[in-house]
Amino acid sequence: MYAVIESGGKQYRVALGERLRVETLAVEAGSTVELDKVLAVAGDDGLRIGTPHLEATTVTATVVGHGRGDKIRVFKMKRRKNYRRTQGHRQNYTELEITAIAGVTKPVEPAAAPDTGAAGGSVVGETGATGSEAARQGE
Repeated sequence: MYAVIESGGKQYRVALGERLRVETLAVEAGSTVELDKVLAVAGDDGLRIGTPHLEATTVTATVVGHGRGDKIRVFKMKRRKNYRRTQGHRQNYTELEITAIAGVTKPVEPAAAPDTGAAGGSVVGETGATGSEAARQGE
C-alpha cells in the first residue's frame, strides 16, 4: 500500500514505515503530524485518485528530526570581465517517518464507457473483423 502526498509544494510517494525529507515543518521533533493533502492511495483494493485531493484520507507521520541538506555551490562568472561570485546554500528539512495511512476504502468503480453506436464505433464485417482487418481480408 502506498499514497501520494503533497507537502511544501512537492509530491512524494510514501509507504508505511518509510522515511522521507520534506520542506521544514514548524513542529517539534518526536511529535506526530497529519498530512491531509493526499493525492492518491493504492492498496489491495485498487488505486484511488483525488480531484485534486482525496476527502477524509490522511497520512500520519512522526517527526524524526530537523536538519540541513548538503551544501551546494552557486558560482557566477562573466569571462574577461574579472567578475566571479561564489555563494553557498544549505536547505533546511524535516525528516518524517510514515506511521499510518487512514481513510482507505474501496475505490469508486469506473463509469462504463458510453456506447457510441454506428457513428463513432468501428465497422465490423461479416467475418467479425474490424476496420483494417476487414480490408486485409478483401471485404
